[in-house]
Amino acid sequence: MHKSVTYEHPLNERVRTLLRLEHLFKQVNHYLHGKSAWDSRMTVLTYMEILDIFGRGDLKTELMKEMERASANLQPLLENPGVDHSRLGTVLRALERLRANLHGHNGQLGQVLREDDLLAGVRQRTSIPGGTCDFDLPAYHCWLERAPDLRIADLERWNASIDVVRQPVELLLKLVRNSAEPRHRTAEKGVYQQSLDAGIPYQLLRISVLIDSAVFAEISGGKHRFSVRFMKPDGGRPVQTDSDIAFQLSCCSL
Repeated sequence: MHKSVTYEHPLNERVRTLLRLEHLFKQVNHYLHGKSAWDSRMTVLTYMEILDIFGRGDLKTELMKEMERASANLQPLLENPGVDHSRLGTVLRALERLRANLHGHNGQLGQVLREDDLLAGVRQRTSIPGGTCDFDLPAYHCWLERAPDLRIADLERWNASIDVVRQPVELLLKLVRNSAEPRHRTAEKGVYQQSLDAGIPYQLLRISVLIDSAVFAEISGGKHRFSVRFMKPDGGRPVQTDSDIAFQLSCCSL
């Protein structure tokens, strides 16, 4: 069991989208190999949410720009003798490979999911409460009653079709999170505030607090200033703690 819990707060819309996609990809991975029909249902419903994000704006271009920006910011580190050049070279090559894969991807993101008749039927019904019930979608009901191995094979095929997005998302967030070392801070009477250097492109805040503190972090703010309030459940509406809370803070920029 983890001794601490980490709360993250995106500082721009691009990172907000990456975090939401990461959340959905993790949800898919959790349910994907479950053998019950309910596991498969949850996996399919998560694919529908992923498609919704894929359809917002030009995600492909945004991801390519972010990988190009990351490469440009990391490239000068090759001249730093204190940097592990082998590891950095591996990261730069991975960014270039994933960018090339995305650039060469034909059609819409998630096209395989969009063109599948079974999934198209499910997607049309997801906005209706209980709309994917057995009597609404008999073909889907039939598929859900198939042997688990057959269902999982379909789910894995659909899952592989979105790797072109999943892999860049995972690498970019890993680089962002690893861009800052956590620093010890104290929230006096449960409140902490800090200004950010406008000349540094901060992308993500990470707040880690011991689970035994029995509080959770509410983070607000933007690229110039942010605040953290530590709240404690009180049997109803949470209230701000009046205790000093020790925590770790990472202001991530890449």
